[in-house]
Formats: sequence, structure tokens, C-alpha cells
Amino acid sequence: MNTTRERLVLIGNGMAGVATLEQIIKLGGAYDITVIGSEPHPNYNRIMLSYVLEGSQTIDDIVLNSHEWYEENHITLHTGVTVTAIDPETQMILTDSGLQVPYDKVIIATGSKSLILPIPGHEKQGVVGFRDIADCHQMMEAAKNYRTAAVIGGGLLGLEAAKGLVSLGMDVTVVHLMDDLMERQLDSVAAAMLKKELESQGIKFRMGAQTAELQGGERVERLLFKDGTTLQADFVVMAAGIRPNIEVAQNSGIETTRGILVDDYLQTSMPNVYAVGECVQHRETCYGLVAPLFEQGMVLAKHICGLEAQPYEGSTVSTKLKISGVDVFSAGVFIENEHQSVITARDDWKRTYKKIILQDNIIVGAVLFGDINDSAQLQKLIREAAPMTDELYAELMGTGGCSHSKKKASVETMANDEIVCGCNGVTKLDIVSAIQDKGLTSVDEIKACTGATRSCGGCKPVVEQILQYVLGDGAAVASSQGMCGCTTHSRDEVVAAIREKGLRTVKEVMNVMEWQKPEGCSKCRPAINYYLGMIYPVDYQDEKSSRFVNERMNANIQKDGTYTVVPRMYGGVTTPEDLKKIADVSVKYNVKAVKMTGGQRIDLIGVEKEDLPKVWEELDMPSGYAYAKSLRTVKTCVGSQFCRFGTQDSMGMGASLEQRFERLDFPAKFKMAVNGCPRNCAESCTKDIGIVGNDGGWEIFIGGNGGIKARLADSFCKVKTDQELIDLCGAIIQYYRETGKYLERTSEWVERMGLDTIKAAILEDENNRQQLVERVNIALAQVEDPWQKVLNDEETRTALFGKKVEV
Repeated sequence: MNTTRERLVLIGNGMAGVATLEQIIKLGGAYDITVIGSEPHPNYNRIMLSYVLEGSQTIDDIVLNSHEWYEENHITLHTGVTVTAIDPETQMILTDSGLQVPYDKVIIATGSKSLILPIPGHEKQGVVGFRDIADCHQMMEAAKNYRTAAVIGGGLLGLEAAKGLVSLGMDVTVVHLMDDLMERQLDSVAAAMLKKELESQGIKFRMGAQTAELQGGERVERLLFKDGTTLQADFVVMAAGIRPNIEVAQNSGIETTRGILVDDYLQTSMPNVYAVGECVQHRETCYGLVAPLFEQGMVLAKHICGLEAQPYEGSTVSTKLKISGVDVFSAGVFIENEHQSVITARDDWKRTYKKIILQDNIIVGAVLFGDINDSAQLQKLIREAAPMTDELYAELMGTGGCSHSKKKASVETMANDEIVCGCNGVTKLDIVSAIQDKGLTSVDEIKACTGATRSCGGCKPVVEQILQYVLGDGAAVASSQGMCGCTTHSRDEVVAAIREKGLRTVKEVMNVMEWQKPEGCSKCRPAINYYLGMIYPVDYQDEKSSRFVNERMNANIQKDGTYTVVPRMYGGVTTPEDLKKIADVSVKYNVKAVKMTGGQRIDLIGVEKEDLPKVWEELDMPSGYAYAKSLRTVKTCVGSQFCRFGTQDSMGMGASLEQRFERLDFPAKFKMAVNGCPRNCAESCTKDIGIVGNDGGWEIFIGGNGGIKARLADSFCKVKTDQELIDLCGAIIQYYRETGKYLERTSEWVERMGLDTIKAAILEDENNRQQLVERVNIALAQVEDPWQKVLNDEETRTALFGKKVEV
């Protein structure tokens, strides 16, 4: 540690505190920094916890600052350690582990914790809050053993918890005291639209219900309401609110009421001790939303670096959220009174709603549902108390056509320090500077550089507008690019050149098309490699050097340098013999974790690189392709073979489809599911191709996605025979392979191409459909299992895994 620099200690390793450190580092603050966090993880995105809960993301996926980031910035990180007090006399931080850390300045950023309602029975087993990764793990474990769940609280946390538990297969009821969901952010119309949307996703509701007691033995069994009615539930999530975590401040003698009291520079009552985030009370207000916390952090960072800083005077509270795939926004006044005027537009077909509230013709509030493209502009208008004009009305309500120039003007007048991405604290200036300084030309590049759009994606429209504003006419070129900054050519231009000019290698494509960077980059090389393999399936020699590391190694690399091995289980079905092999191999090679996946397979996590060939050989099972842009899984229910509701053999069909289409390269990872009846136990509605059996045959759905940007699949067609189903799946797959952009999931592909266009190419053009099937058959004839290929190729095996392995 450099003793010539002041020692700065951050208590709390959450989003607000670490975002403040990021600003201090950007401003050149000369501190030796120590971070102490109670959780055993690096800084992660708490907003994304629901995705971890539902299984579409892992803790690694939502980490904002890896262990490497702390090391690169010379920050000492202590995880799993709780600070108990600050001693101002000795200027020492005291902890529950006995660790003592000296300081010159301290930032308290301990956040908040779940409010556990003190109702009788709250201490029973099966009652949890929803605030951190540990809560997620408890909920995921409960879903394995219990069927019914109640979530107390119809705010954001409650709805996210309910979404996750439904995704885990639980029967979930949200219990809410009020008649409207999210009544602190939405009006009755938007709340009703949200409730209807969530009901369609399988969430049940008990509105206007006050829980009087949690009943049962040692474990909760039911909720008793004040009106005497009950609700069966063997698992209860308390999501009725949060409260600032102020224990450290209280133990240290720092002034607190609801939160830690701070002035306009985030200074507490103790010298050299500051506080930021949800634990703070500023001018009688405690903020539970992300954007105000980042605004506090920017003020504190400037102040603590000795720079001139405008005082923090509070935030204009706005809410921009994505709830179960639904975008909502509100700012300022969102429930009007009799003295205010209201402008509204509602479209039940597109499921959108817009309301703007005026006080003496001044814009004082707004609510958006479904389409939140105008959120940044409305937030600015409300903050500036802008008057409504005919021109502004035409722009916001669409009556005069929303021209490009008006959209450009809205971001042009946006303040540089205004936060665009609330999830990651990215300002307009961060984005503009990245575009100008690093030559960024796409939203994907902005995401990789700044983190904007990295999480919920709700800020993407504003990021696109900023990109257009900065690049001007050049953005039109950038928006058509399917590659990267190495070339001005679009995806379609590259594919056309490969076909027309007979280009056969990645290097040849880049030379002929005059790539600006002769060697390309990690974005364009894999894309070109895919397009060449798709166009020339028979004689193209795959360039392993142009593939991502996971694909080169045929296994997923983990953060500790070990790998995950996932053997194929067709349709999620295996045998006792294969299970025994998996167990034996796991013990022999000291596998760190054996995990059941959401795709009905088994992960062997923590295999050393040099052991991979031996593990593959002794498993003697096909690769599950968990690392590839390929068919990952075909999830199935038990179907007519065993289920009393089953009408079709979903397990048999799932295995047939997986055996047929495995190992084929796709533009992006690809998932399928087959239900034996319309009850949707295999979750076909959120798969790239979902298949639902019925008495008369099969119904095919396409373009589903259960990830960050959730999307229900579109109904494509119905067929009567198994062969029709297999052929149509082949045609859909090949059409996606030929027209999809590299890394574009089918959910994005369907929206870009249009469902009618895809139907016309496959369903309405029989000749084209047959040709697609023929081409996919040619491609399938070339594939082979990559694990066996490595085992049989000593040169490749030695090059990849560092030493010769006897097989």
C-alpha cells in the first residue's frame, strides 16, 4: 500500500458504492482503496436478480465488476466480511471477522434490506425476503421441493420474485394490500394493463388483501387474511418493501433517522465519513431507485477528489423498469387531481399506454406502458417544468409525425450528466465520449464499452438516438452494418460477395472486401467463419482460430480457468448406466459441482483443461454443445408415454429432433422444446422452436426467448404427422441459418424479418421449402461429434490441451 496516498475505505460492495469508486477512478482520485462487502461475491447487478432466479442468468452473468477489475485498479477487496463499526478516535474500521482497516476517508454504501412484516408466523420456515443472491438460492431450492408460493407485495420486487418462481414451475399468487399493482409508480390504467399481462404469464393475484397471519407448524402452510379467508402456500416471499441498512452508522454514533443523515455533499455527522445509496436520507428522503443513487455518487466522487461539484439537491424521481418483459415508465405526478389536465393515448391491440399530466399547461408527470421511447424526453420536460405546445404535443402524441430531427433534438438538449442507463449508471456524456473517442458505430459497441443496455435493455432507444445524434448521417451507415468497425460492409453485402465471388476463407473475404483491419477482430472473424460454413457446408474447412475460446476447446471455460463438460441427453432422457458413468467420472476427476440445468441435462463444473479429453473418453457420451452457437437442448415433458394428460409422444419426438439437428452451426445458440399436450410443462412458449402436441397432431411456435429480453413465441403452423413436423423444423432452421445475422437470436430474427415473411418463404412456397430441407440435409451430412474428433486427432489434442493423453 502506498503510504503517501490517503486511505479510502468503501463499506458495502453494491452498485451505488462501486459506481462511486468508478467515478473517483475516472477523475484521477489518488487514494489507496479498500472495499469491504458482506456478500461472498464481487459487485453484481441487483436489478438482474430475477433473471438469476428464473435460471436464464447466472451470478457470473450479472457481475458488474469482476475480481480482475479490483486487481487492475489496485483495490483491496474483502468479501464475506461485515463491518460492525467505525472508530473515529483510532480511524479504524472494525469487522465481525476481527479484521481492522485504517482509514482517512470512508464511504458507507450498505444499501437496504428486505422489510420482513412483523405479522404472526413470519419466523416460520419457508418465509424469506428477496434482496440478494442468497435469497435467490433459497427460492430456487424451495422450488425443487414445494409447489405453491405466495409473494406478499405487488411492487417491483414482488413481481420480479413472482416471475422467477413461476419460471421455476411453482404455482404463484401475489398478495397485495392495495387494489393496484405498483401503486407508487403507476396509475390504475397502467397497473391494470400490467396485471393482465402478468396473468397471461401464469401469475395469480389476490388484490386488496391484508395478511393477518402465516399459519402452519414449523413450516408455513397457508396465509390467513384479515377478512377470514385463506390461501394455501408452502413458501412465502416477503417483498413488501425495503428499509435502509443503517446498523454500521448507528453502532458508530453517526446521526440517523430512517436512513443515514447526509448533507448536500453526502457528508455524514462524523468527520471524513460519507454515505451514498439506499442507506442514505437526504433532505428527509430515502431513495430506493437506481438513478438517484448514481446521481449522488457523481456528486460525492467530485467532492472527494477535491474538484468543484454542484451540491446534490435531490432527484426528480422517475421509474423506468422492465417487468417480466414489459416496459413501464413513470415520472413526476402520475395520478392526476381535479385541477390538472390529462393527455392520454391507449392501444389495447399493441398493449401500449401513454399519459401526460399538465398543471396550468406545465408538464408535471407522465406514465408510459409498453412503449417507453419517449421516457428520456418526458423526464427532461418534467424536470424543466416545460410548457406544452402544439409542436410538442404533435411530437409526443404522434399526430404530426415524430420526425428524426425532433428525436435528435430531444437528446441534443439532454444534460451531459443525465443518466441514460439506470442499471449501470451510464450518463449521456459517457456514451458521447465513447462514440467520439473510440470510434464506436453501433449500440453493441457502446454496450461493450460503457455497459449501457447491458442489463434490462430499456435504455436502448435512447442510446440509439444518442448514436444518431453524434454520428449524424454516418449513423445510417452504421445501423446497416452486420459486422463491426473493421468494415463498412453489411452482413448481406458480405454474404453476397462470398456467393458471387466464390470467396473461400476468412482471410480471402477480408482481403477482397478491403477490411480496414487486415486481421479483423473477435466480432467479425467468427461471423465470417459461420457464413462461409453455412454457404459451403461440404468443402469449407472450419477455421478454429476464428471461433470463440469455448468453441475451440469444446467446453465452457469458467472464471477460475476450469471447464464445464455437458454430455448430450436426448430430449432430457438418460439411462442408469449413463448416470453411473457421470457419477464415476465426477468423483475420479474431482469435479467441483454437478448441476442440473434448465435444459434437462447435467453440468460437470470444474474440470481441469488437461483432463478434458480423458473425461470425454470415459463418459463415452456425445457432446451437449453447451458452448456452441448450435442446438443446445430439446426440452420435453413426459408426454403420452407416462402423463395422464399427454396426447403425443413428446419424449420420442424431442429425442428425434435433437438427434437430427445436433452439431449443426447456427447464427446463435438455439433451443427447442416439445410438449405432449397444451399444458406447456416443457415451456415451449419461450424457445426458438416450440412444439405443442394436441389430439390432431402438432403446433409449431417460433421466436421465443426466456432470457433478458423475454419474448413469447409466435404460432407458426399446425401439422398432422411427425414427418411434416421434422421437415418444417428443418426448413425453419435452414431459413434462419441463411438469413440470420451472426449472434442474432430467433426472437430478434422474427421481429426483424417479420412473421409473415417467414411464413411466405416456408409455408406458402412449397418448392422453396423443399430446397431448404435439402440444403439443411447436406449440412447435416457433414457434422461429427467434436469430442470424438479431438480424441482421434493426436495433433489437435496435444495442441489444445498441452500434453499427450493416452486414449
